[in-house]
Amino acid sequence: MKRFYFATAFFLFLVLTVTGQLRRPNVVLIMADDLGYETLGCDGGLSYDTPTLDSLASIGIRYTECFSQPLGSPSRVKIMTGKYNFRNYEDFGYLNPKERSFGTLMKDAGYITCIAGKWQLNGLARNNPGNQDVKRPYSFGFDEYCLWQLNHPEKDGGRYANPLITVNGKDLRRDDDSYGPDIFCRFILDFIDKYSSQPFFVYYPMVLVHEPFVPTPNSPGWKKKSLRNKNDTAFFKDMVAYTDDIVHRIVMKLKDDGVWNNTILIFTADNGTNRMVITKTIFGKVQGGKGMSLNSGNHVPLITSWPAMDKRARVYKGLISFADFFPTLAEIAGVAKYQFKNDGVSFMNILTGADAANQDEIFIHYSPGWGNLTQNRWVMDGKYKLYLDGRFFNTSTDPLETRPLLRLSPEERDKKDRFNRILTEKGQEFPFSKNNPSLKP
Repeated sequence: MKRFYFATAFFLFLVLTVTGQLRRPNVVLIMADDLGYETLGCDGGLSYDTPTLDSLASIGIRYTECFSQPLGSPSRVKIMTGKYNFRNYEDFGYLNPKERSFGTLMKDAGYITCIAGKWQLNGLARNNPGNQDVKRPYSFGFDEYCLWQLNHPEKDGGRYANPLITVNGKDLRRDDDSYGPDIFCRFILDFIDKYSSQPFFVYYPMVLVHEPFVPTPNSPGWKKKSLRNKNDTAFFKDMVAYTDDIVHRIVMKLKDDGVWNNTILIFTADNGTNRMVITKTIFGKVQGGKGMSLNSGNHVPLITSWPAMDKRARVYKGLISFADFFPTLAEIAGVAKYQFKNDGVSFMNILTGADAANQDEIFIHYSPGWGNLTQNRWVMDGKYKLYLDGRFFNTSTDPLETRPLLRLSPEERDKKDRFNRILTEKGQEFPFSKNNPSLKP
């Protein structure tokens, strides 16, 4: 363990020496809401305009096989703690305050931290204990926050026009002409201005592009107040464009403040696109799969940019799980492995130039706890998927999973056996019960 700690410290020393910086890199982690892999132009999407994200992919690293959970709350819990959902996903819209988040990780490592955007972790949906606690973001390691759905349910105020947003314990005055994503973005820009002289960590779980599908301030329909709350997928294109524009504003602020070169910007999304949305791509039409165990439910974009280290644009085709972000941030911050427990694999080596895959397959435990969505478990790689009930698919040729593989080649048989051993191992650690929605042992 000590060898790992000194190796990490020495690596960071080399990075700082090469880049001419006297501090660890800043980190800006942006997570869009309900934006599947197929939506970005750089990933083959043809329906929407994403010039900023496409540009970042053209100078940084574009990842083709990043998988979240199929639903937002399970993804938020997983990315923030680096743990499989069976370890700490207790209820929809809730993260137990006893958990250590990556906010705490970064704060303890000496970063100044902030979160802006969608919270949905106090337990409002099920009236969990402490759901009115406006100090909860602080207990998860964030020095400052600007959040929607902290202690107010959505019925009290939306996320877009005339939003109900809480900033550091106080509700902002509401305004018919204000737009939630603009408020979150300004908060982040001000935070970067304020703390550009020291290492900072920004976590931006966006509210875009989640329904309701409504006009943005750049939409012609915005001027008609009667349209601001109309849910129409025709506005989805504008919402994707606005997402890209906000990323552009953050990039420009980092450049203007002179910290762009030593900032790691990470862009991803919490789950697949809403099922009402159909996107044209170079591979054909893709219907959103949010909530479903199909790959369209949890195959999400991932782009990283670190100008100090990005000597060439790259496409990384190895697997990335949402459990991997926590250990990656730990390594960026110089935190030794023995100081935390998680289920992920750091992809810091990919950020610094490696191309070899970090893992051959990933395990997904999915217990949404919301609506009539079905819970399940599976092991997958970029081509094959094995469910707990034995169904085995080639998802590259059968993305809708309509044709379970019955006649297997020797290579496929070996892969299925390996996947099955992983499911058996996880089952011994934590038995799966379809009759227990909470999956508590």
